[in-house]
Amino acid sequence: MLDLQSRLAQLEKSRNTIHGFRDTYQNNSRDFCSSDEFFDLKNNIHEKLAKTINLSLLEDINEGVLKDEISQITDKLLTHDRGGVPINLREREILINEIFDEVVGLGPLEPLLKDPTISDILVNSYKQVYVERYGKLELTRIRFQDDDHLMRIIERIVSAVGRRIDEMNPMVDARLADGSRVNAIIPPLALDGPSVSIRRFAVDPLKLEDLIVLKTLTPQIGELLMAIVKARLNVLISGGTGSGKTTLLNILSGFISSNERIVTIEDSAELQLRQDHVVRLETRPANIEGKGQITQQHLLINSLRMRPDRIVVGEVRGAEAVDMLQAMNTGHDGSLTTVHANSAVDSLMRLETMVNMAGFNLPSYYIKKYISSAIDVVVHADRLVDGSRKVISLQEITGMEGEVITMQEIFGFDQRGIGQDGVVIGAFKTRGIRPKFMDKLIAMGIELSPGIFEVD
Repeated sequence: MLDLQSRLAQLEKSRNTIHGFRDTYQNNSRDFCSSDEFFDLKNNIHEKLAKTINLSLLEDINEGVLKDEISQITDKLLTHDRGGVPINLREREILINEIFDEVVGLGPLEPLLKDPTISDILVNSYKQVYVERYGKLELTRIRFQDDDHLMRIIERIVSAVGRRIDEMNPMVDARLADGSRVNAIIPPLALDGPSVSIRRFAVDPLKLEDLIVLKTLTPQIGELLMAIVKARLNVLISGGTGSGKTTLLNILSGFISSNERIVTIEDSAELQLRQDHVVRLETRPANIEGKGQITQQHLLINSLRMRPDRIVVGEVRGAEAVDMLQAMNTGHDGSLTTVHANSAVDSLMRLETMVNMAGFNLPSYYIKKYISSAIDVVVHADRLVDGSRKVISLQEITGMEGEVITMQEIFGFDQRGIGQDGVVIGAFKTRGIRPKFMDKLIAMGIELSPGIFEVD
């Protein structure tokens, strides 16, 4: 028995020693791969690779074959550039992968784009890259060689969607092939060098069931939202940055019947509707002469001539708010849109401000009356301090009292505090109110679960 225990102790000691060597090896590899020497080596090989083969002809080559070819050429160049002194296998593997990403992908961003747990990639400068996982920000070891390296990646992104970025146009919105949203801003506006923000989109879009599992909403709220969309009520989704507005809009759009013609209007196409009868429209920036710009307002006006059953606007942020409200008030029931706001009440104030900014010299009362008659339901989403996203409030617009738009909350999330583990403590609550739009649901033949509005 003693011999067995002694043997187990020796094995454990050996295992710890091996793990120690492995960790040291990996850390040393990681340190070298973050060094200036590594970036110089990679840049040298990449430049020589570009002279050795015509990179523009590689698009149609199988990825596996291409990687083998790049690996063989890299090995030859590597032996020469390192003076015959080999780097270890781990460093070689990292080097070849990064050179491959430089040739056919987005360089240092590629590993982050392949990580399904990352929802946001935030490049503050060439040497500082943050990511968001599960609602929390964390600094990565990813870096670019310099500002020029980062600029090459940015230009590769924006040119793929027919846009440009330069000193005359130092800000741009674009998207990746998977639908992820990209915003880039460069000097002279960005003082510390080029900056990139990427909002990731899942390859397989979230469904209502996923939001229930993630406790973003309850089955009762989900059932009601589905009924609201099917009954063709006009819905405004409000929330702050990263609160899940677009995700929620995408899920609600999925409840629209496949027999209806849907027109989507976005600054940068993000919605992933699965229906067949969908026309997707996207804005266009001005050209180098400052001409040819097509705004959301232009697209909204044009969409009314396209015989849409539903209009889905990614986000209203300006004069297009007027045309959106007009569409809702003139026979295009069931329209959906989002707006940046801190609460459901603030979202209506923002809409009023947008109408005023559009240059319509109307009294506040008439604007509010127009808003109250156009929108039926406001859904407010929020990202809480623990990184979780919740449907904080689902409210019905009931009309006007004097010069105030009146609303009643049907469901809400009551936060009671924060636990020792940093997780928000709270619960979804039914307010015990039967909404006025229930008559429309009944008229449309839509039935809800018994007791859905009863207080627990």
